[in-house]
Amino acid sequence: MIKHIVMWKFKDEAEGADKAANLACAQALLEACRGLVPGLRTLEVARAAPGLECTYDLVLYTEFDSREALDAYQHHPQHEALKPFIAAVRLERQCMDYEV
Repeated sequence: MIKHIVMWKFKDEAEGADKAANLACAQALLEACRGLVPGLRTLEVARAAPGLECTYDLVLYTEFDSREALDAYQHHPQHEALKPFIAAVRLERQCMDYEV
């Protein structure tokens, strides 16, 4: 199994919207990827909780049966389509994949 975790820090304003609106849009786009490809076991998207010390604004946690399933997800047209928006509204991105 492959775990794929991505975290983003968002700009205060971008693409004509504030951070809260862009976070909501990104979260909805990512959640729409649930069940996108065979072998995608788990997909969770969460925003940083108010009042807690957090260094990033949004996190994506996914589990895949195999590297091939992760690759299929990465290159799926629906996933490819959301990348330009997130790239435009983020300040930073961190990613980690690991096998268990």
